Order: sequence, then C-alpha cells, then structure tokens
Amino acid sequence: MISVCVTTYNGADYIESQLRSILVQLSAHDEVIVSDDGSADETLRIIREIGDKRIRVLEHPPVGVTRNFYAALDEAKGEYIFLADQDDVWLENKVSRCVECLQKYDLVVTDAKVTDESLCVVEKSLFELLNSREGLWKNWFACTFYGSMMAFRRSVLDAAHPYPSSTMIAHDWWIGMVAEMKGKVCFLKEPLVLYRRHTGTMTQVNRKSFLTRSPRPLHIKIIARVSMLYYIIRYRLSH
Repeated sequence: MISVCVTTYNGADYIESQLRSILVQLSAHDEVIVSDDGSADETLRIIREIGDKRIRVLEHPPVGVTRNFYAALDEAKGEYIFLADQDDVWLENKVSRCVECLQKYDLVVTDAKVTDESLCVVEKSLFELLNSREGLWKNWFACTFYGSMMAFRRSVLDAAHPYPSSTMIAHDWWIGMVAEMKGKVCFLKEPLVLYRRHTGTMTQVNRKSFLTRSPRPLHIKIIARVSMLYYIIRYRLSH
C-alpha cells in the first residue's frame, strides 16, 4: 500500500492539478492524506469536489508546515510513503520509479524540473541547481532533502520517532537524516516532478551558495545546524 501525504494552506490555485497527477498513478487500495493548515480559501471545497474516496482530509488550526506534515504522516498506513506539496505536478512515472527504487533503498529523492507558476520549465534539474546528493554530513551542512521529491519505507518513518521538538528542523530534513543513519539513500537522477515556484511558495531555489540561498539570517542557520547535530548525536547514542 502507498500513502501520499500532502499538506495544504490556501492552495486553491493549484491543488486540483496536483492531486489529479497523483491519483492517476495510484491503485484503488492506496491513499492520499491531505492535512490542511487552516485554509481560508476554496482549497477544501476543491478537494472534496474531486470526489475520490482514496483522499482523506485532516482539518486543524494552523500549526506550521513541519507539524502539518507530521500530522499527515501520523495517519499514513502504507508501506511506501510519499510526500507532496500542494502546488507541484507529478510526472506520469513518478510512483512506479520510486517504488522500484525502494526495493533496494530505504529512501529515494528524485530530481525535478523547476518551473514558473505556469509550469514553464526554468531549470531542467533541481539536483544540478542545488548540488543534490546523498551523505549525512553533506546534508547536515546544506540540506538537499526536499520533501516534495521524497519517498521512503515505513521503517524510516518508524525510526524517525520521536520527531524533533525544535522548530528549526524541518520534517524532510529530519527524515532524510534518519534514512542516512539507518539505511540506504538514493538520489535518483530523473526529473519526476514539475517543481512549481511562484510568489506564494515557502521555499525558493537559486544558484546561490548555502550562505545566501535562504533569506534566513546566518545566526538562525547556525542554530538550526547545531540543533540538528544534537539530534544526530542523540539518535546515534540511542540506536
């Protein structure tokens, strides 16, 4: 069974096309869990009007992106778990290629084509843009575990508990690091997602260095990495 965890927040403009690109790749026994972070637009109405019984909607007051994803993950029943953003589009063989990789690996990150809001490609490879690759310490320093391109075995999710309490550590960063410590990680050099960037996206990507890629102040970046180092050490000591 496959579980796809999608989080939404005022995603009415793009959520239907994303969900349809996912649903067409799933079997009748799979599920899509949509965790909504208090949307005030038509997001929930649009999702319900799709009318697919495989979709389960979780509604709750705003908790932020990371805790919203954790809420969806805690409801996932599948052996294979995918993460998805509300505004991307999955290419037609994403699920089959990821499941194939998960026969050998514990977690897979696929490449993506970066697009504008109209899905016109602006960068052919997110991997090339970010220098994405496996490696615990590489991804501690400059994380390339982007959740919208990730799928993993249930064993990885089980091993990721308890989740870090620090708000500095994103869900995808933590899950990717656990997979690095627990098992085998694959960065699949195939673009299987149209990674839509627009003014409302939480994460912006460009060719700048780690120090200037994110708008967060340098001291916040340092604190986040110190926090992650603490959780890495704690995880290694307890396993």
